[in-house]
Amino acid sequence: MVMKGKHWVIAALIAVISVLAGYFFLISVREEAPPTVVVAPPPPTAPTAPPPPVPALAAPEPPAILHPIEATPSEEPLPELGKSDAPFRKALGEVLGKNGLALVLSDELIHHLVVTIDNLPRRHLAADVVPLRRAEGKFNTEGKDETLSIGAGNAARYAAYAAAIKAVDSARLVAVYRRFYPLFERAYHEIGYPQAHFNDRLVAAIDDLLSAPDPEVPVRLVQPKILYEYADPDLEARSAGQKIMMRIGRENAALLKERLREIRRLVASGQ
Repeated sequence: MVMKGKHWVIAALIAVISVLAGYFFLISVREEAPPTVVVAPPPPTAPTAPPPPVPALAAPEPPAILHPIEATPSEEPLPELGKSDAPFRKALGEVLGKNGLALVLSDELIHHLVVTIDNLPRRHLAADVVPLRRAEGKFNTEGKDETLSIGAGNAARYAAYAAAIKAVDSARLVAVYRRFYPLFERAYHEIGYPQAHFNDRLVAAIDDLLSAPDPEVPVRLVQPKILYEYADPDLEARSAGQKIMMRIGRENAALLKERLREIRRLVASGQ
């Protein structure tokens, strides 16, 4: 604080000295200048026309809807997004059954579904946003070093999910999605896409999952630090969703792709 005070005093002195120096400079110029010669002022010029107004930039048009979908009319009005967990979970239970519904978490369910689907085609998907219970047991591996790979028994960890996928009626599931679609759209807008359309993102996510490769088994791994990675750089560069498809085993992935094709046919336009 003392130094700041000194700086202020020095600055003030410099300012005063500058003003005084300027004043004395003006005095000296006036004293030494020759007699003033009166010069007629230049004739007035016509006023300059103001520059033309800059045209306002047109607002960007919202993206076209690639896969329009209409919400199914319902006898009961839709709840607010923040109060939708109970009615949406009830509707899902009628399709998934008790065992399938037990795998679904209920906290901010639509919001978490939207975030999960939006991130599946990206490189990273945070586990804490996925609204599903984690698979039982630990990730199963075999071998070590050059022979490290996904264990043959790892696919069994997803047996409950495979059973739920196999039992689900795709048409009834999509009917629930259509009924609650305005809330999915609202949640998508709230996470940062106010002009985008969630159903387009859903179709894009499905297409990305369907493009997941079917790698030769055993699928080789490396462990540079704590987490496992695919040894094949091409597999490691895949999206978060495709990495999941490769991890759950060939049979489970084939079953899931079959259901995804059915769902895409029901939600994508022109299908």
